[in-house]
Amino acid sequence: LSFRSSSVGLETGSRDGLSAMSGTLPHFLQEPDDAYIVKSNPIKLRCRARPALQIFFKCNGDWVHQNQHTSLEHTELGTGLKIREVMINVSRQQVEDFHGPEDYWCLCVAWSHLGTSKSRKATVRIAYLRKNFEQEPQGMEVPINGMIVLHCRPPDGVPAAEVEWLKNEELVSSIEDINIDTRADHNLIINEARLSDSGNYTCLASNIVARRRSATATVIVFVNGGWSSWTDWSECNVHCGRGVQKRTRTCTNPAPLNGGAFCEGMSVQKSTCTSPCPVDGGWAKWTMWSVCSSECERQRTRECTDPEPKHGGRLCDGAALDMDNCTGDLCIQGGKYDSKLHASDMDSNNDVALYSGLAAGVVTVVVLVIAVTLYRRNQSEYGVDVIDSSALTGGFQSFSFKSARQGNPLLMNSSMQPDLTVSRTYTGPICFPDSMEKELIPEPALFDPLPDLKVKVHSSFMVSLGVSERAEYHAKAPSQTFPRGVVQEMGGGGGTLGGRGKSQLAPVQPALLSSMTTGKRPLRTSGVFGHGGGRLVVPNAGVSLLVPHGAIEEDTTWELYMSITHALSDEGQEILLSPEVTYGPPGLTLSCPVALTIAHCADVSSEDWNIKLKRQTQDNSWEEVMTVEEESTACYCLLDTQCCHLLVERPGCYALVGEALTQEAGKRLRLAAFGNMEPNFLNYSIRVYCVNDTPHAFQEVVSVERGRGGRLLEEPKTLLFRANSFSLQVSIQDIPQFLWSIKPFTTCQEFSFSQVWCSSQSPLQCAFSLERYSPAANQLSCKISVRQVKGHEQILQVYTTIAESEKDTVPFFTQSDCTISSQTGSRAFKIPLSIRQRICATFDTANAKGKDWQLLAQKLHIDRNLGYFARQTSPSAVILSLWEAQHQERGDLDSLASALEEIGKVQSKHSTSVDTLDCISKTIPSSDSTMNRSSEELDANHT
Repeated sequence: LSFRSSSVGLETGSRDGLSAMSGTLPHFLQEPDDAYIVKSNPIKLRCRARPALQIFFKCNGDWVHQNQHTSLEHTELGTGLKIREVMINVSRQQVEDFHGPEDYWCLCVAWSHLGTSKSRKATVRIAYLRKNFEQEPQGMEVPINGMIVLHCRPPDGVPAAEVEWLKNEELVSSIEDINIDTRADHNLIINEARLSDSGNYTCLASNIVARRRSATATVIVFVNGGWSSWTDWSECNVHCGRGVQKRTRTCTNPAPLNGGAFCEGMSVQKSTCTSPCPVDGGWAKWTMWSVCSSECERQRTRECTDPEPKHGGRLCDGAALDMDNCTGDLCIQGGKYDSKLHASDMDSNNDVALYSGLAAGVVTVVVLVIAVTLYRRNQSEYGVDVIDSSALTGGFQSFSFKSARQGNPLLMNSSMQPDLTVSRTYTGPICFPDSMEKELIPEPALFDPLPDLKVKVHSSFMVSLGVSERAEYHAKAPSQTFPRGVVQEMGGGGGTLGGRGKSQLAPVQPALLSSMTTGKRPLRTSGVFGHGGGRLVVPNAGVSLLVPHGAIEEDTTWELYMSITHALSDEGQEILLSPEVTYGPPGLTLSCPVALTIAHCADVSSEDWNIKLKRQTQDNSWEEVMTVEEESTACYCLLDTQCCHLLVERPGCYALVGEALTQEAGKRLRLAAFGNMEPNFLNYSIRVYCVNDTPHAFQEVVSVERGRGGRLLEEPKTLLFRANSFSLQVSIQDIPQFLWSIKPFTTCQEFSFSQVWCSSQSPLQCAFSLERYSPAANQLSCKISVRQVKGHEQILQVYTTIAESEKDTVPFFTQSDCTISSQTGSRAFKIPLSIRQRICATFDTANAKGKDWQLLAQKLHIDRNLGYFARQTSPSAVILSLWEAQHQERGDLDSLASALEEIGKVQSKHSTSVDTLDCISKTIPSSDSTMNRSSEELDANHT
């Protein structure tokens, strides 16, 4: 019925407007557009056509009911044609209920007298935007001028989402910045990264439904560091002698930014240099007198050329021209003699000559008598001349301890057969023998017994210590350890004063006393010293203090102490290379520097370190005293392979710290393996220690192992650990598989680089627990490998016998049993006092060849920072104190004797000033007469 009524209405309308219509098909002025349903809101589809008698919508092939249409009609003014507009609503439910091969669609059909016209199809879809991005941008680090590509795939949605980029919450526009491209598949591309491109980037996806944000991607544009140009070479850091000059460059071209890599390579280059020492001028010989002039005068000259002043040396003192009357003041004005006056004076002149000759003869006889007397006294007083080296090489030779036992004397039950002709030499004043006659205490817990220990005495120097040649060593020492007037009452080397003189005993600090009452070995030692000086040693720590003769005023005594503390920690790029050593008391006053020797663990074979000496201040902070290779007048530092010898004047706490300049810088590690049975008698524990290669660090390990009942399994070895940031690996290998087992994944352990490099405060230790299958298995052999990744490796070979109970052991000599740590007077020095005084008197005096102490320093290889010695009252005495400290581990005076002999040869070629020394040398007995005389006996002869 509705279709029929529609047809009737169409015919009626056609009849009414037939006259106004032209013969054309309907033309769509507006066709329906694609639409999206957002949430539950319906959409409207519109159609408008001209001329149109009627318009209907057709959706998905079906006509839409007329009641669902909304029609509007009006006549176009210009043509009089009717324009009809029709609208329909499409709901979300209609779209969801449609299940066809296509999307929901609708079109318009318009009628006119000539026929119908159809519009385009308009699709209707439900709009959405999912939450999750298919691909989110990822943060990245890009070098400057590199390309930045941030990928973004937006969430699935209808209609498809549009993508925008935000940088630090601001919209990124590729139109404003041609370096940025956002057109390529939603990705953000920055062709050449700039520092300003660093930031937080966000991908923003949106459509008509919603807007989604991706996770923020942080982009960092970094700059790798680049070296600047080298600076010019600096001036030599010493004004006289051998020194160091350096040049630097900085990592500022460009400087590393935003985590960029630091420059590779050295920032400092060092080179040895030699600054010529000042040479003071010296007068050459006078020329012959000139012919007597008409004014009755003659003259002679000399030149300042022997030697010429060089390098800032002083000019010659005195006149270069000498004038004299050549007629005995008898010349008259005009240049002629007065014959009468001359004749009258002849007789008186003859009488004067007679009496003058007699007087000269008497004076000559007196002088000869005095010279003979002085010569005889001088011969008995010195015995030798300082330039004669025979006295120095004859009486002081090194000695060695040689074991009659087969195997390593430090190892437990060693079965390896060593070369019995090789003797183990224990050098240096690590400690002094006890003054009491006693047998040494056995050490059954730590080291293997060492029977039949002999001491071969090769020189009379040991005779002076109370040991006869080729005698067995029973820990006997001279009974006089302290100077006269001091009575020993303290077991730790202290004492009370007796006799005359002032007593200045230092108070014992509570912090130091606490270390002595703990379970660890005491780290403090003390002794009473007077004008004669002496030596103080911390046993087994590589630390000693040399107080020169005369450093303490006469009739004055001081109680000096030394201790090792743990106050300085590794900070920044600097690490601790030595123990922190304190000597005092704080109010100590000395007339010359003392020599402080401290062991260190740095590899100083190359110039890859910047080593500094630091001192603790009153507020417990640390201040830099000097850099080892630079010149300083406040302190002197002589760096040897294993020790540092310091000349210091202020008591306090000192330590060596170092900063690695390159990756080739290295420090020495001492490796030691200890072992013992566990309480169940089935497991055997092996502990491997890696500590700084200093005696003090190793003694801490020995103290810990003594408490655990551990035994040393292999002689400790040294490993060079480089500053190349690679770790240290410790592994156990070659375990007998049918006798012993170890837990899986425990055969290799690793220390990080920072653990090893900054391990000054506590020893590194790793343990391996081995389990034996049967109690009958009492032999254990294995290898322990300690290696730095991409570095050096050491192998500890373990071969030992496992015993459940220890049998009686034989006493053996160990340096850890030393109780006497101080020596005073002449026994503490290698150079006899008389020879020392003679050397100082000879070389402290200036002559025509300049300051001879400089030549002495040069021959003793102490040719750096000579300005420090120049300001001393006796430069030669300070140089000899440094030599004593440097050679305390060797009992001979060969190097000193050789140096003096070379100086004698050099001076004899260039100057006649040594004629006197040569004459004295010829009249002094040969060195054979001093071969069996100690330094104390030589000093007794002088007395």
